[in-house]
Amino acid sequence: MQPVSRPESSLLRGVEHLVLALAMVAVATAAGMVIAPRWGVGPVDMIYLPAVLAAAALWGLVPGVIAAIAAAIAYNFFFTAPVHTLRIDRVADIVTVVVLLVVALVTSQLAAGIRRQAQVAAGHAARNATIAGLAGHLLSSSSEAEIATVACAELHSLFRCNAMLVRGLPRPEPIAAVPEGNRLTPSDIAAAALTLETGEPAGRGTSRSQPAEWVFYPVRSNEETLAAAALARDDGAAPVLDEQLPLLTNLLDQVALALERARLEREAREFTTTRSRDRIRSALLASIGNDLEPPLAAMAEAAREQRRTGRSDREFVATIESEAKKLRRYVGNLTDLGPADEQRPVEASGVSIDLFNRLVRRDGEDVHLTPKEFAVLAELARQPGRVLGHAHLLKAVWGPAQEGQTEYLRVAVRSLRQKLEHDPAHPRLILNEPAVGYRLATS
Repeated sequence: MQPVSRPESSLLRGVEHLVLALAMVAVATAAGMVIAPRWGVGPVDMIYLPAVLAAAALWGLVPGVIAAIAAAIAYNFFFTAPVHTLRIDRVADIVTVVVLLVVALVTSQLAAGIRRQAQVAAGHAARNATIAGLAGHLLSSSSEAEIATVACAELHSLFRCNAMLVRGLPRPEPIAAVPEGNRLTPSDIAAAALTLETGEPAGRGTSRSQPAEWVFYPVRSNEETLAAAALARDDGAAPVLDEQLPLLTNLLDQVALALERARLEREAREFTTTRSRDRIRSALLASIGNDLEPPLAAMAEAAREQRRTGRSDREFVATIESEAKKLRRYVGNLTDLGPADEQRPVEASGVSIDLFNRLVRRDGEDVHLTPKEFAVLAELARQPGRVLGHAHLLKAVWGPAQEGQTEYLRVAVRSLRQKLEHDPAHPRLILNEPAVGYRLATS
């Protein structure tokens, strides 16, 4: 598909088409002046119809109508008595001029209608080809960065503007940009965050965040906004015309599908890694229990034997027996940390959380969660009813370096409530303890 045309070039082409339509009428007039002296003015009016039809078919309704009016005026001026005036003395000539004008107008409208239908069909074919081309390029991209680079290159080429793909809350960051080196101002970052939060366009030329230099369009999958596509022109004009918005929407849908596919593949790899790690952990813990249990049992039995015989210091024997019990209890607790206990789903407020299989269901239907969302929910589910502090959750899910980024946790909890709560505004599953943290309600 050709890149988007700008209003200035469209105006120039319109003027050019009008001039060419008038030129075709002039050629028809010249041909009529050659024919009239030999065969009379009778066949001359038919010469104008091909010019009108050609103007309407090639350039649209307006050039066709102008050509029709110009043909009627030219026929009246050059071929009806008195010639070289716009006055008509004979009724027959009046009828001829009027009929010529009407026929020319009707034929121009018919030809313009056929042209519009052809243009619509060509536009649909070109749009489908563009969407299919982008989809083909995205299929060869596996990572999020590769998908973003391909998408930005396609948008840059198609709309002839700067393109960028951003994601991440609370502070959006670019994934890729074409051309490289573009940066976001604080106003742009605020507009991007608004698009990611609401799923609505924001930025220059929209009803939101007018100071921004970029226009941000949501890249959505179902009800979730995966990223925001940022477009901007160096001259400050709108990067996408209104008639091009359907094409942009379809292209961004393809980008959303590719990002969702990449995310699912990444989650599948993470799930496989987690399951492998759980199996290894279970095997190691079972091995520890099997290796330590016999010696500890022997130690406890020996201590009891010494206490019965009375041949050793009673206090020393009691200490050995007590420590042996502690070690056996410690080993038992350690083996209980294996995934076997996690095979029983946690049930709370109509939500089933299967930590072992990493599945979450609400009212019997599967709910898709991102890795971070599941990690927060799993941490709460491991200790249901207990308040877990902000720092604890951030450290467990995002790592020690992010203990102070409370906004990360708020965004994840808000998303969990949207997906799991029947009424997110009045949560019953994940409860907030102000200034402390969150807890999973068990009742």
